[in-house]
Amino acid sequence: MGTLFKNGTVVTASDMVRADVLVEGEIISLIGQNIDAASHEVVDCSGKYLMPGGIDVHTHLELSFGGTVSNDDFDTGHMAMAFGGTTSHIDFVIQPIGGSLHDGLAEWRAKSTDKAQIDYGFHMAVTDLRDEVMAEIPSLLDEGITSLKLFMAYKNVYQIDDTTLFKAMQVAADNGMIVMVHAENGDVEAELTPRLLAEGKTDPKYHASSRPPEIEGEATNRAVVMSGLTNCPLYVVHMTCEPAIEALRRGRALGYPVMGETCVQYFFLTVDEHLAAPGFEGAKYVCSPPIRSTHDHGVLWQAIKDGTLQHVSTDHCNFWFEGGRGPWQEWAKAHNNKGWVEFEAQDPTYRRPGKELGQGNFAKIPNGMPGVEDRLMVMWEHGVNSGRIDPTRFVELTSTNPAKIFGMYPKKGTLAVGSDADIAVWDPDKEHVLSVETTHMRTDYSVYEGMPIKGKPIQVYLRGKKIVDGDNWLGSNGSGQYVPRQAHAPIL
Repeated sequence: MGTLFKNGTVVTASDMVRADVLVEGEIISLIGQNIDAASHEVVDCSGKYLMPGGIDVHTHLELSFGGTVSNDDFDTGHMAMAFGGTTSHIDFVIQPIGGSLHDGLAEWRAKSTDKAQIDYGFHMAVTDLRDEVMAEIPSLLDEGITSLKLFMAYKNVYQIDDTTLFKAMQVAADNGMIVMVHAENGDVEAELTPRLLAEGKTDPKYHASSRPPEIEGEATNRAVVMSGLTNCPLYVVHMTCEPAIEALRRGRALGYPVMGETCVQYFFLTVDEHLAAPGFEGAKYVCSPPIRSTHDHGVLWQAIKDGTLQHVSTDHCNFWFEGGRGPWQEWAKAHNNKGWVEFEAQDPTYRRPGKELGQGNFAKIPNGMPGVEDRLMVMWEHGVNSGRIDPTRFVELTSTNPAKIFGMYPKKGTLAVGSDADIAVWDPDKEHVLSVETTHMRTDYSVYEGMPIKGKPIQVYLRGKKIVDGDNWLGSNGSGQYVPRQAHAPIL
């Protein structure tokens, strides 16, 4: 006995077709028309779309950053993703300074294994690329990790120099791996920030002044050139602005193996309206690279329409806007800045520190914002409903492309016989208003507060098991599986 999805419209990256989908066990066993219901459980999908569950390849769950830890973990973060139609994601393992890559991997496995409620993989963020760590890189393939992230920003913390980046690309290319870069010129940012603070420019809006679009464009171009020289696949994360997009576009025109993503927030938020909001409100919108301008919004929409960009992610890394409540200093000291869920469970008013850490100094505001639950709904409303993209391109950008680029396809990222039965039953007529009051993310604000949308997932299946049914959560901790990925993935 299986589950038969009847009378829906199947949407993949290439087609939209009225068809039935039969799921047996954890995989799709048949797609066709007028499939006999036999003894199967029937799900009537009349008027609905059947789409592959979303994939978000840029998340930071339970990440230590800026003197605190991001709110969502592999428990609440996974639930929120599923309610938004996302069934798989790739999180960033952070190599500890002075430690090995496998030290970081062990920490992330401990965070995820027992809590996971959807499927997940790992990128390796390399922060301390000593010779012995460089030699360790090929062993990541045995762990199903095929992607390295290197930082061209955060000087004296994570930033690597050009020699190190070039060598890492050579090693990655030799092993069929992909290099991801955070592309901002960290040396320039390290000069601009203290100058701004010395001039008394401490408000959140000056975060954007410390990281202007020129330094994102310059760093992107540098990484693109190195990719061309080494023939190493390059994936530029969270691209925000015209100089960066133009650098990527030039590389692609030259035939370099370069790709890129942007994040949902970069289509909507601006420095003038959001970062420069009265009081300390702008801290809600501090992320790196910064949000930009309405002009850059148009550049990004064009880049996803013409294929310059391959994926729309979130860079989800959310912190309390009004955090630091209760005896958090004592807890942080006694528990080595860990166990914040347990701290907050003691009293409903308790909160770990958050954005308020940057009061009076924009450079101390923890970077990041919530978004994993909103991603697909926002992109459907403003992409598909607005006529900017069609449903097939929507699926391509939010599920199929990331599955292909990062070695999970066709297990993930499509509805096909033999694929995992990760299915979002999407109601294109369902109306909803995005709000902190209705989100499942652990947050006290929404960057899309009050945004009306039409179209959302009403049921979500993970490997054939229903985990979301309307407003009801049916998932469970530990049911999410780690997804090992394949090297030598295609360049799109």
